[in-house]
Amino acid sequence: MPEDNATPSGAAYDLPKTVITALERNPRLQAAKAYLSAAKQGRYSKTSAFMPKLSGSYTYSYTDWPRVKGEAPTQSNTEYTLAFSVKQNLFTGWKVLNEYRKAKLQVEQAETNYINEELSLLLTVQENFLNLLGAQENVRSAKDSVARLRSQLQVTQAFYDVGLKPRLDVLQAEVDLGSAEDTLLQAQNTVDTQRARLATLMDLELNDPLVYTGELRYLPFNLSLEACLTEAYRNRPDLQIYQRAIEIGRKDSHIAGSVMLPQVAATLDWYQSGSHPDMRGDTLQASLNKYDTYVFTIGVNWEIFDFGENYFNWRQAQELVKQFEADYANQFLEATFDVKSRHLSIAETAKRIKVARQSLAAAKESYRMAVARYQAQVGTSTEVLDAQSRLSNAEAQATQAVVDNQVAVANLYVSMGRKNITLDVSDLPGAPVPMPKTTVSTPVSGKQPAKKPAKPAS
Repeated sequence: MPEDNATPSGAAYDLPKTVITALERNPRLQAAKAYLSAAKQGRYSKTSAFMPKLSGSYTYSYTDWPRVKGEAPTQSNTEYTLAFSVKQNLFTGWKVLNEYRKAKLQVEQAETNYINEELSLLLTVQENFLNLLGAQENVRSAKDSVARLRSQLQVTQAFYDVGLKPRLDVLQAEVDLGSAEDTLLQAQNTVDTQRARLATLMDLELNDPLVYTGELRYLPFNLSLEACLTEAYRNRPDLQIYQRAIEIGRKDSHIAGSVMLPQVAATLDWYQSGSHPDMRGDTLQASLNKYDTYVFTIGVNWEIFDFGENYFNWRQAQELVKQFEADYANQFLEATFDVKSRHLSIAETAKRIKVARQSLAAAKESYRMAVARYQAQVGTSTEVLDAQSRLSNAEAQATQAVVDNQVAVANLYVSMGRKNITLDVSDLPGAPVPMPKTTVSTPVSGKQPAKKPAKPAS
């Protein structure tokens, strides 16, 4: 890594800082930026096509002219020529104009593509960051599970030592403890994998001692589906890219048809020549001893018949426009489904969070009662181990439900074409007070009255 981009040792990254760093450093956006720059250069090129073109040449030639024996030569064998030509297209069937408009649309398309890549990268970072927070919570839960099972093993071993419990209970406790330790190792590996993934997205060294800080927190999301669809139809860059493709296809159709129209151009040529490098004429022929020559020409060129080559090229371009229009219609439907499915996912995960919290509370109480019964010699080791397993599963389900909810929120924002780095909703109508940057939150606003937007015309 370059020294000026070095990461401070032990740097702390919350969700906004992680996203911003990735947007600044990830090569994926650098490629999109280069594509945009190339499109701008193409627009400059097509702007220059309106201007006259100047060409020049300097040539030398040698000609062995036939001579009559015994007579002096009447014409020099060598000739030096300097020539300049200025050409201005007067009418090209609107080809130049349409090429410029196409180049302008390509710039707009490249700009929209950059926004699309930015949103895609932002979503990838947010998903991995939220998954990292979930993995860290799973590690904590796995450690608690190991601690509970180790404590249960000690109690069971003590009962066995005094002859109150059979050896089978000890063996079962040891097996469950080993299984919990294996789960802890997997959870720790998931954390390391997510950390490496985030470092890759930020273009940082994989071994940089980074600290990721954040909090998994749920808040109800009540923004209406109609409001989300309105945002999506207005902001989604992929829909805009398809719209630009249709417009570019129409310009291509016009360009293909322009060659079937007459082409008018004006040309001004100037040249001077001579038998010596100074190009002041032929010293052997007084009639050619001129300093320079001007020629002005206006010409019309029209290809009248070509067995349909240009006509079918034009028809081909028109059919491609129909393809782009169909692609846009399909993408419009996909965008609508994307928003609806993300909105449904938020509602589903909200219900899962409620159920998971109830299950977690019941599992904690069940485990407490099972331990108490076992210690009072009225319960079995199997009851305790089963209760412990249910508690671990309930904790994992509760964590995953919150992670899935926040990932669904992140996906919904991107499906609406919104770049929300912090997953804060203060910029939406009726949004609550902004949450801290390290808190992943969703809106608590009421439903927004909005009419279902009409499908844009293709």
